[in-house]
Amino acid sequence: MTTVLRDLYQTVTDQIIASLEAGTPPWIRPWTGSDLDAAPANATTLRQYRGINVLLLNLQSMSRGFERNRWLTFQQALNVGACVRRGEHGTPVVFFKMHELDTVGAERWPSEERRVIPLLRSFTVFNVSQVDGLPEALAAPIVEPGSWEPLDAADRILADSGAKFRHGGARAFYAPSEDLIQLPPQTAFSTATDYYATALHELTHWTGHPSRCNRVLGKRHGIDAYAFEELIAEMGAAFLTSHCRLPGRLQHDSYIASWLQALKNDKRLIFTAASQAQKAADYLLPEPTEVAALMPLAEAA
Repeated sequence: MTTVLRDLYQTVTDQIIASLEAGTPPWIRPWTGSDLDAAPANATTLRQYRGINVLLLNLQSMSRGFERNRWLTFQQALNVGACVRRGEHGTPVVFFKMHELDTVGAERWPSEERRVIPLLRSFTVFNVSQVDGLPEALAAPIVEPGSWEPLDAADRILADSGAKFRHGGARAFYAPSEDLIQLPPQTAFSTATDYYATALHELTHWTGHPSRCNRVLGKRHGIDAYAFEELIAEMGAAFLTSHCRLPGRLQHDSYIASWLQALKNDKRLIFTAASQAQKAADYLLPEPTEVAALMPLAEAA
């Protein structure tokens, strides 16, 4: 692993740690009623960023006060006749995939014919507010074709999942032994947003079942298995509420101390958790799009 790769893991982790220590988890969006209700997306392709990049770009939007959650590379700005304003600093995003190598040579062991290694690269993107001369259409608020009302969107996710829900009592949890989600009555919540945020959090837990995403609660270095699962559920629920244009909610702030300690001990942990959270969201959302998979590597950002 190169020094650049090690530094990238550490740089991203340090940003997440600083955000948590400041009391602003980067997967939670405190804003509402604006373009920032949408997940971060590329301004030229309209494809949404995913996984760890959602955290990185939301963090920048919050800390730097950007009015829109649209982003593009320096080259993409030039391609549409615009230019990044002098003195502006970009935001790094990462591209990750498994890359297959073909071992070259006449004499090679069969097991060496195919090797798969992780490929992690960093790209720099700029918010549309950092760019001059953008066509008006690219700077306009994000409008998704066929969008629906936020609560209807959340209802659809819950209904289409096929999960079993039971309402009653004063606790919210997913019961693996019964494969059902227990929630308090809807009238017990202060707002509908609180109800749906809680339901989507438990639904993310539900995706971990062996017949679905098959997340194994095994022992991890520096973090309790349940604390790690809660980190996945927090981010997965945030991805889902973002899709529904609902503000996120931190469901289990009691885990923040253990998350912080684990992140300080393992700079790859947040990448793994974000990847698992994205898989959970993909399982529940229709036709997920991926910037990196649909664009050439040089334009993946």
